[in-house]
Amino acid sequence: METRRLAILCSHLCPIASGSRQTQASISIRCSASDDQPSSRDATNGNQPRNCVFCKIVRGDSPAHKLYEDDMCLCILDTKPLIHGHSLVIPKSHFCSLEATPPSMPLVYIAQVVAAMCSKVPFIGNAIMKATGCDSFNLVVNNGEAAGQVIFHTHMHIIPRKNCDGLWSTESLRRCPLNFDQKSAQFVDHVREQLSDIFEDRKGQESNPS
Repeated sequence: METRRLAILCSHLCPIASGSRQTQASISIRCSASDDQPSSRDATNGNQPRNCVFCKIVRGDSPAHKLYEDDMCLCILDTKPLIHGHSLVIPKSHFCSLEATPPSMPLVYIAQVVAAMCSKVPFIGNAIMKATGCDSFNLVVNNGEAAGQVIFHTHMHIIPRKNCDGLWSTESLRRCPLNFDQKSAQFVDHVREQLSDIFEDRKGQESNPS
C-alpha cells in the first residue's frame, strides 16, 4: 500500500514509452496550461496577473465548469483530465506556489487560504467519487517546475480512482526503508534549522514591512 501511494504521486515524473495510455496520463497532469502562461519568475504574487489562466477564471474572463465556489477558493474540472472527474481546487488569491508568498502578506492569511482549500477536499472528493462511481481519489500538488507544475497559480488535483484503472504504470515502485542512523538524524536537524530560519525571517518581514 505504501509503495502504491508513493508511486501514484511520483509517476508523472516517470513517463513510459509514447503512445500508451499510461504515458498520456503521466503527461496530462503536467500539461493543463495554455501557451500564454507566465513562468514562475514572471508571475506576481498577491494579485491576479493578466495572463494567468486561473486568475482569468476567478475574474470571470474565461469559462470553466465550476463544481464549487466560496470566498476563498473554487473547484473546477480540469480541461485536460487524466480521468473522468479530474478536478482542481484553486485559491482565488494568486500564489505562484505554496511557498512563494509575498512578505507583506500575514502568515495567518496564508494559513486561512491553505486551510480553506484543504477543508473542502473531503467533501468535494466524496462528491466526485460518488458522481464517477469511484471509491478512491488522489490528492496531488505539483509545487515547482521540477515537480511538474505548469500553471504557476498554486492548485490541488483531485483525481478519482478505481482499482486496476491502469492510470499510472509505476504503482509498483519499490521503496527503501528509512535507516535510523546519523545521516537521517542530521537531515532532521537540518530541516528543523531551516524551519526556524524561515519563521524568523517571516516574523522580521511582517514586523518591518518595506
